[in-house]
Amino acid sequence: MIRFIFKGIIRDRSRSLLPVIVVALGVFLTVFMSGFIKGVFNDMTDLNARFNSGHVKVVTRAYALNADQNPNDLALLEADQLKSQLEIDYPDMVWVERILTGGLLDVPDEFGETRGQGPAVGRGIDLLSPGSLEIERMNIPNSIVKGELPRKQGEALISDEFAEKFDVSVGDQVTLFGSTMNGSMMFQTFVVSGTLAFGNTMLDRGAIFMDIRDAQVALDMENAASEILGYFRDGTYDDLAAQDVAASFNEKYSVESDEFSPQMTRLVEDAGMADYLAIAENIGGIMVIIFIVAMSIVLWNTGLLGGLRRYSEFGVRLALGEEKKHIYRTTIYEAILIGIIGSSVGTLLGLALAYRMQTHGLDVSALVKNIGMMLPSVYRAQVTPTLFYIGFIPGVIATVLGSSLAGFAIYKRKTAQLFHELEV
Repeated sequence: MIRFIFKGIIRDRSRSLLPVIVVALGVFLTVFMSGFIKGVFNDMTDLNARFNSGHVKVVTRAYALNADQNPNDLALLEADQLKSQLEIDYPDMVWVERILTGGLLDVPDEFGETRGQGPAVGRGIDLLSPGSLEIERMNIPNSIVKGELPRKQGEALISDEFAEKFDVSVGDQVTLFGSTMNGSMMFQTFVVSGTLAFGNTMLDRGAIFMDIRDAQVALDMENAASEILGYFRDGTYDDLAAQDVAASFNEKYSVESDEFSPQMTRLVEDAGMADYLAIAENIGGIMVIIFIVAMSIVLWNTGLLGGLRRYSEFGVRLALGEEKKHIYRTTIYEAILIGIIGSSVGTLLGLALAYRMQTHGLDVSALVKNIGMMLPSVYRAQVTPTLFYIGFIPGVIATVLGSSLAGFAIYKRKTAQLFHELEV
């Protein structure tokens, strides 16, 4: 019977073409939007992990309460020993020290007098150690606009936007004004080795990247760090694994009564990230529900129109002795086949576009230029195994539901009316 119904669908395109197109379009949108939104949220998560929160983060308990102020007077002491212990306890993760600071970036003229000044956000990261992954993790080589990476102590990278605004060239000197870990004034001069543009306002406005050892000297933070970040070696955030690591660390080393004791937090505990990840996790189900409802309504109407056109066909089949429930079942089987065909076509189209968006991405740097949030400048889709089957859920269910609702018209056919129609 399935073979017979399939032949009917193929040969009578007037009754199957429109439903197949509707299903294919709905499934295409479901698959593509699921992959695209999943990719966008993953990019946002990855960007925040690489630059801000890591997969897990170790800070002092007091620092965590005032993290928005980057309070280096509450920084981690004996950071090298703590990092070494973390590498022993959790060898499946990569651990890095970072220093965050803020202040004014001063640009002197040829006489050493100030000719320009602007607010700066300083980041001390491992730029000079052989084999350091920090440079690649922050995508610094691809973000350099002018110059090159620092090659020795005393060199730094500044944002290209700041350099253009104050006419700073590679090789010029800039001075970072701020306060040390102990609260005294800090004046540290750096040679500009290059300029950076990440395509993100938060990173591009007044940023200065220096080697962490330079930052420790400038801020009187010898063997200290603002934070120690941990990353899973495969680069993918695993919340269950992060939860185990954080719980284990806090049980061993964190003392609630000591505000300077270290504590570990997960990526999802960073501001707002839990909500982002929850949305990303559930976006596929949300898309499926939306399109099941929408397509069911459309296919219900399509089924009603098709039922009117096939009114005589159903009448003849009833007159030949076919039972109403058998006719109803065949329309359901027919709907399942149409749903599978339309879902297959829509899934292939959705996967093709999602793969292209994963490869090339959508450059939105012009749209996020003035947004003060950590957002990626290029949005990419993500092709996951889920996309290969997620479209069949709304495609088949909506088609069957629409045909089921429209098929009730079969039971309304009355035998007396049927013979009257046949006599006419």
